[in-house]
Amino acid sequence: QAELGLNEHHQNEVINYMRFARFKRGLCLKTVDSCFQDLKESRLVEETFTVDEVIDMLDGLRTVVHSEVESELINTTYTNVLLLRQLFSQAEKWYLKLQTDVSDLENRELLEQVAEFEKSEFTSSNKKPSADLIKPKLAPLNEGGSELLNKTVACLQEENEKLKTRLKTIETQATAALDEKSKLEKSLKDLQMIQGDQKTNANQDITELENKVAALKCQFEKTLNDSTANQKFLEENLVTTKHDLLKVQDQLSTAEKELEKKFQQTAAYRNMKEILTKKNEQIKDLRKKLSK
Repeated sequence: QAELGLNEHHQNEVINYMRFARFKRGLCLKTVDSCFQDLKESRLVEETFTVDEVIDMLDGLRTVVHSEVESELINTTYTNVLLLRQLFSQAEKWYLKLQTDVSDLENRELLEQVAEFEKSEFTSSNKKPSADLIKPKLAPLNEGGSELLNKTVACLQEENEKLKTRLKTIETQATAALDEKSKLEKSLKDLQMIQGDQKTNANQDITELENKVAALKCQFEKTLNDSTANQKFLEENLVTTKHDLLKVQDQLSTAEKELEKKFQQTAAYRNMKEILTKKNEQIKDLRKKLSK
């Protein structure tokens, strides 16, 4: 199958957009076909027509088709702008600056590659829908998955605060131990001046104190390293949680876009049909007046 050089997730997003574009294109073609069908049913009721009548019918048909195609092209342009707006908004949240190359939009080789990709994706009778394209109904952001994410973030933040408090306690204990060491060293020096004959015992006491201080220092460093590792792990979990939240928001935006699309399509077709019906009735009235 033809590929676009994208990862699986982005390729699935492209397929979603192509499915939307194919649906819109089909509606436009059906509308154009209905314009010709309405002309056949409303105007071609006699066996012979004059040249002026044929020209009048063709001019009317051209006006209707031109208006419909122009409206669809304008709507396609606005739809593409909204799609670019979504992509740029997501990039700006991560402080990225995306660039586009308009010249590539007329690259015949790339266009043929996209056409081949569309053909391979939508014309294969054995092709099964990807699991990523079958999306469940999204829950509101203040319920379901989003609520769980918010609770997870709150728990991680609370645990982070506990670790910070514990680290401060350990730092306080280490500072007190250092102060005690200083006091003991001062006491030992005083004893050495008073009891010079107990130098050996004093040296032993100093050694024991140094060993205790070294042990306290090792314990402090180990606790500090563990706290740093835990804090890094919590920060990584927080970033992952933010990504999940952005994904849920993106899915909700996609669902809202599809709902709005269906509503606009129904309204546009009904308005066009109503305009054509009114014009046909006006033409029939004019023909009756001309006959009289």
